[in-house]
Formats: sequence, structure tokens, C-alpha cells
Amino acid sequence: MLDHDNLIRGNVTMPGLLRLRAQERGAQVALREKDQGIWKARTWAEYYRDARRTALGFLKLGLQRGDRIVIAAEDVPEWFYADLGAQMIGVQVVGIYPTNPWPELQYITRHCQAKVAITGDQEQTDKVLDAMANGEGLAHLERIFCVDMKGLRRYEPGRPDSFAHLLALGDQLLAEDPEADRRLDASIDSLVPDDINILVYTSGTTGPPKGAMLTHRNIAYGAYAYAHARQMIGKRFESVCYLPLCHLAERTYSTVLHLITGGCVNFAESVDTVSTNVREIAPTFFLGVPRIWEKLQQGFEFRMKDSWKLQQWVYRHGMARGRVLSDRRAAQGRLTGLADRLEFGFWWLVLFRNMQRHMGLNRSHTRMCGGASVSPETLKFFDIIGLTVAQGYGLTEAGGLAFVQVPGRPYVSGSSGPAMEGAQWKLGEDGEIFIRSPGVFKGYLHDEKGTADVLDAEGWLASGDIVEIRGGDEVAVVDRKKAIIITSGGKNIAPSEIENAMKDSEYVREAIVVGEGRKFLGGLIQIDFETVGRWAAERDLQYTTYKSLTALPEVVELIQQVVDQVNSRFARVENIRKFVLLEKELDHDDGELTATQKVRRGLINAKFARELQIIYGS
Repeated sequence: MLDHDNLIRGNVTMPGLLRLRAQERGAQVALREKDQGIWKARTWAEYYRDARRTALGFLKLGLQRGDRIVIAAEDVPEWFYADLGAQMIGVQVVGIYPTNPWPELQYITRHCQAKVAITGDQEQTDKVLDAMANGEGLAHLERIFCVDMKGLRRYEPGRPDSFAHLLALGDQLLAEDPEADRRLDASIDSLVPDDINILVYTSGTTGPPKGAMLTHRNIAYGAYAYAHARQMIGKRFESVCYLPLCHLAERTYSTVLHLITGGCVNFAESVDTVSTNVREIAPTFFLGVPRIWEKLQQGFEFRMKDSWKLQQWVYRHGMARGRVLSDRRAAQGRLTGLADRLEFGFWWLVLFRNMQRHMGLNRSHTRMCGGASVSPETLKFFDIIGLTVAQGYGLTEAGGLAFVQVPGRPYVSGSSGPAMEGAQWKLGEDGEIFIRSPGVFKGYLHDEKGTADVLDAEGWLASGDIVEIRGGDEVAVVDRKKAIIITSGGKNIAPSEIENAMKDSEYVREAIVVGEGRKFLGGLIQIDFETVGRWAAERDLQYTTYKSLTALPEVVELIQQVVDQVNSRFARVENIRKFVLLEKELDHDDGELTATQKVRRGLINAKFARELQIIYGS
């Protein structure tokens, strides 16, 4: 039964929710995908039907409860069918980032012992075939099914088959054995909330990825508790699915929250078309990583620089007055004075309404920033124009979020909000936060020691994050415990706060603070190629490549000004004394970033030995 008490405890299963939605809303649109310029809809009944066909296809292949499949694909409806279809028969699903090179795909597929791979296209299929042919291969993998078969017709028969063939196998089983349908229903009925249904491999910033085993309860709780805290229940849910579905954030909101709310998910054509697709759809819910929110802000600011002087004047004055109103709203939780509400209404009619429409967020009632910390100035920009973006805190092992900012509550600077209903927390002596909730995972696959290191017998999860308490019951993340820098003078410094301050600048794309065991802090800085390039062009500075742009003395001086401004906000011991501009952009393929675009700190000394030599001389 879908009531608050059951949902807040996660007393549901994903296939059970899908079946319920198909029964209640069979004719309503559940999924939309753009095909040759036209948005094509699929109903809840069709979603459920094709997930069942996929489940029967897996049964025809001989998959059994407890087996695993991997999905390496961009976001497409077939991702959903394979995900929910596998879960219907108790098969666990492992998502793999489309950007992962074949060695990383091989590691995950071997580690989880997957028997079937679902691929999106030729590129992803080639990675699986490379993983099978090289190194230790993929001994457990038996079949590959590809969604988009373009370019694969001349491949060896059966390697891969099409996803349509997998559906046909399901149809074949049903034709051969009419009882298969009844057995599938019985399988769905036999699922329980504490069954493991998905594995999410951590990004591996400090070591090899670990397979976090999550249950139906874990992810249902995380999605519902978030929606309840954000007052989304009962409101129209329509989203744009564009972040990798193997990441728990997109999986939680595009798959699980979709099942809970019964809304509609629209698949973006690609990451490059997200802005266009968002304007077309005008979603009511939007999840963005920091870079998406930054690009939306920068894009509008660049546009205003090229507009008429009158428009620029209106923009400057509207944003200035909007900042005053935003500050009052932050202090009180909402605008209480009639004069303030009337003034905001005026600027909404004159300016903010058009800005919201331009971004495609004019219908949105809930906006979320996930994946990493974001610049406070970026958040302020959206709050000024009436598009408040909420932040939260959590981790994969806690089912996603455990804390989230809630509407109508005074804003606490740097906070991730109070704990969601059902989540308990406590602090260790060093400020590490421990969490216990229905979202806490079962453990790491094939890693009893790793599980014991973070999860005790009473269900308390050691997060590895150092936090501060603000506003009485809200938490603000200081940094990862393993990321804390201890200088040669014995000072403990959290680098992320300094790095985030650096990234407040539109000219800085990434900043890495170094200084472990050193006398002072240094910085490895990646410029933002687009904004610094525009800045250079406005000054008629000549460059041809990223490397040549970083070599310009004027660019070095520009970043020095940014460093000086940031240093003025911190104690002297936290100042960046010397920095180096990286000559290339950090890249996942080169092992410098994880699939979630986080810096692999464990490789800094090896990857940036030359830069560290420049900073420290030895």
C-alpha cells in the first residue's frame, strides 16, 4: 500500500511499483523520447509490457535470482526496461558509465560476475568486446544485447544481438510456455524490500571502485524521503533524464521517484542538447550537477553582454534589487512584507519571468543540485530570479541523500539542510558523521573487510566525511576525511572549501589544493577554456590551443588576481602561495578524473610530479 508510513520505511519493491502504476495509470504517458525531431510517448502500460518482455527474455536465457547484468548505455527507454525487467526476476543490475574506457568496464563486469551486458550502441559494444578479448577477459559474460545496432551488422553473429532480439526471446518463451506469465507474476510477488536489486560502483577517488549493494528499501526510502521533505508529493512530476543512469542520483529521481509519483520522464537527445530539450519540455523537476547550473548562469550572462544597453541596464538593476530580496528571503525563509512581495512581482514581470522561460525552468517547482558542491554565487543567482536550487548531503552507501534543504526555512550558509525523516546521525570525535536510516546499504560486494570498515553491527554507516553543525540541526560538509591536508607545521586544512572558493570564479574550471607534508599550500589550476578564451579575445590576445592560452602572461596574471581574492578570505596558513596552470584539461580517459568528474586525489603525486616540482622545487 502506497501510504506515507510504508514509503518512508521503503516497504515497496520497484517491480511492484511499476505494476501498480500500469494498473492505475496504464493509458497515461510515462516516458517520452525524441525520434527524428518528434517527441514520441510511451504509456505506463507499454513501459510495464516491455519490462515484462525483457524479464521473460532473461528467463529464456536461463538467468536466475541473484545473477547480475551490466548496462553500458546512454539514457534510453531500453535502460528502464532492462533495469526493471531484470529486477522482476531477482536479477541484480549494475550500471556502467558510458564514458568508462574498456579496462574500467572490464573491472566492474568481472568483479560483479555479470552474465549479460546491455549496450547502447557500437561504441559501448566495442568496449565490451575489447574487455572480453584482452587481459583476463570476462569469463562469466555469456551474451551482449545492443539497443542501436547501427554499424554492427557485419559483426560476428550473436556478438552482439539486438535488444529487439532479447524482447523476441521473451515473446518466444511466452508462446512456448503460457505459464511463464504466471511465474513472472509470482516472481514479482515474491520480492521483498530488503532484496538487493542494484549495485552502484563508487567512483574510486582513492582506490579501485567498490560495488555498493543496494536494496529496494534503500532506494525507495531515499527517493520518497527527499520528495516528502521537498513537498513534492501530490505535485506534477515531469523531468528530463540526461545524467548517467548508473549514477545513483539520476537513478533515484528518473527511475524510482518516477515510479513513486507516477509522472513522466523525458529522455534528452544527448548531453549536448540538454539546454534545448529542457526548453522544449519545461520540466517541473530538474536535477543538475554544478557544471549544468554554472553553464546556465554563464550562458545568460554572456547573452546579456551582447544585448542592448537598455536591456543591460534593466538586468543590472533587476539583479541588484533581486539580491536584496533574496537576502531577506534567506533570513526569513520567505518574503513576508507586502512591499517586498510586490517588488519581486514587478521584477518577475519585467525580467525574471523571461529569464526562467529562456532556461526552460519556468514551470519547475523543485530544483536540485547534486554530485558535488556548487559555488554559493551560482546558487544566489538562481535564488535571485526565483528559481531556488536546493542542496543536500548523502552518499551512495546511504541510499543517496540523508540531509536536504527544505522550503520555507531560513537559509543557513554552507548548509546541506536538516536530516530527512527516518534518518539518524551522530558525530565522531574528529567530526566524521555517522548515519543510520532505511537507506543504508547492505555492504560492498566481495569485500567483507571494506564493509566492516564502514558499517557496524547496529547499522551505523561511517561516511568518511567531516562536517560542522550549523543552525542547530543542519550539517555543512567540510571535506572528505581522507582529503584533509596536514602541513609540515602540523596544521589540518580542508582543501575543498578553498577549491570551491577558487571555482566561484568564472575563469577557473577546476582547482586542486596541494601541500601534504609541505611548508605551504600550492594550487594546480585548470582554467575554463570557454570563458578565459572569450576574455582573451576581447583583449585581442592571440592563442590557438588550450596550452597556448594558459601560457599567456596576461592569463597567468588574471588567475593570480583570482588567487589573491580567494586568499583574502582565508587565514594565512590556508593561502595558496604558489600555483601552476595545467597545460591540458583534466580528463577521465587519462585517469585524472573519475566518471563523475571528481579528481583522483590518490594519483596527484604521480600525475602532476612536474607541476609539484615547479611549486615546491623538490
